[in-house]
Parts: sequence; structure tokens; C-alpha cells
Amino acid sequence: MAVKNFIPQIWSSRLLKHLDMNLVFKSLVNTDYEGEIKNFGDTVRVNQIGPIGVNDWVKNRAIDVQDLDSTQAVLTIDQARYFAFQVYDVDAAQANVNLMDAAMERAAYSLAKDIDTFIAGKYKEAGIKLDNGYTVVSGEASTGEITAYDLIVEISSKFDEKNVPDSGRWLVIPPWFHAMLLKSDEYKMAVENYKTTGVIPRVAGIQILKSNNLQTKTESNTLYHYLMGGTNMAISFAMQVQTTEAIRSSTNFADVVRGLVLYGAKVFYPEALVSVKVKRGE
Repeated sequence: MAVKNFIPQIWSSRLLKHLDMNLVFKSLVNTDYEGEIKNFGDTVRVNQIGPIGVNDWVKNRAIDVQDLDSTQAVLTIDQARYFAFQVYDVDAAQANVNLMDAAMERAAYSLAKDIDTFIAGKYKEAGIKLDNGYTVVSGEASTGEITAYDLIVEISSKFDEKNVPDSGRWLVIPPWFHAMLLKSDEYKMAVENYKTTGVIPRVAGIQILKSNNLQTKTESNTLYHYLMGGTNMAISFAMQVQTTEAIRSSTNFADVVRGLVLYGAKVFYPEALVSVKVKRGE
């Protein structure tokens, strides 16, 4: 259908901005194997080496040689998403703006949002699961409650227990959790430091990001969010822009643009990924 919103008496050279979600998950994964895929259904097989023992050496005694123990993890390109839209010649001419570029930008955002949500769903494969349902509060915690700051410290401790590297730790939280965090003196200090130095605020060595794409679940009329954290070694992601083409419509005076994107993700190191079930307290 035609872009009916572009039929006023006076045409603006500017398009309205959009209230888009903050997309973060794509930046938190590694793309080491992205160049090795081409088509839907492609698989990337990645060898993982098991532990290697260290033994005492004794002079004049033959050493024991260990056979490498390897397993194979498979990253499958099992997601295929497309977009297709058309811009009528008359709309493009009347609007006096580049509708095609603007529409492509919106298509790219929609694809990015799909990918962000897809990666967020990998919380189910986390090797560290804190799923008892924490009640998070901003003030003093009563029995059965925990403050936002203290919960992040607890998550950091779980990372330490699993030998997750200190470098590159991250945690994605919902906006309401971030609002509670902002009320803690410790995080206020980190934010002030960020304003001065430009260093991203961290809590207990973890970079904090917020997103509305975190997975949720309702139980007994209570809404739970699943926080997701880890390092970029936890999830591998691969994407291929299979096709992007512009063609003339065969049935009307319009340009048609369509594209196909293939992608997949795999949790290679579940022990470096955490999911935390939380609900909002008072």
C-alpha cells in the first residue's frame, strides 16, 4: 500500500525519529566462525580439547604420553529472516526525502531486534542458573529480599567459583533493575566516575547493560525477568547476509527491496554464562 502519511500540504525534508529499543546482545557474543558459513542449514564444527595432565618427571624414567581427548561442538545456521517492501514512485517524488534509505534503515533495525531477542533466549542454556526467584529491592532488604547491588556481587562470586575470566564480564538487566541500582551509593560512585573518566560503570567487576529484550515469565500473576550475564566466550554467533536486491515491481510503478539474512548461535561455554530469575520488589 502507499505511504499515506506522506500526503500533507507541506512536505518535510525530515523523517520522525523512532523510540527504538536498546539492542545490546549482539555486541556480547563472539563471531569467530562467521566467515565459515554460506547457506541455511550450514554447520560449523569446532573441536574442544579436554584437560591435559601434568606429571612428576624422574630422571631415566620414560614419560607417559597422553592422547588428546577432544569433543566436537556444532554451530548450526538455523535461523532465516527476510524483509520485503516497496516504495511507489509517486510517494518518493512527493515526499522529497529518500524514502528508500529510511525504509532500509528500519528494515535493518527490525532484523537487529530479531537477532537481539534470539541471543537473549540463550539464557536457558546457562551453566550457572540462579532460578529460585530473587525479590529485588532498592532500599534495605528484608528477609527473602536482596538489593540490586548485592545480587550483582553474588553473581560475581558465582563467576569466580567457575573460574570465569575477570576480563570482559557483563550483565544485562531490565530498566527497573537499573533504576534500583542507581539508588545504591556504590553504583552512584561508579556513574560519577564514568562522567569524569569515560570508563563504563562496573559493579563487582561486571559491566552493566540494560535491555527490554530480556526474557520474561509470568507465574501466579507475578512477572519474572531472567537476567543474563557472562563473557563473550560463552556464546558464538554467525550471520550471513544471503541476498539483498532491488527490483522493479512487475505489477505497479514501484521499487521493491528485499533481503534474506541467515544466522545461528551456540553456547560453547555454558559455565561462562549465567541466568538469574528475578522479580521486582517494593
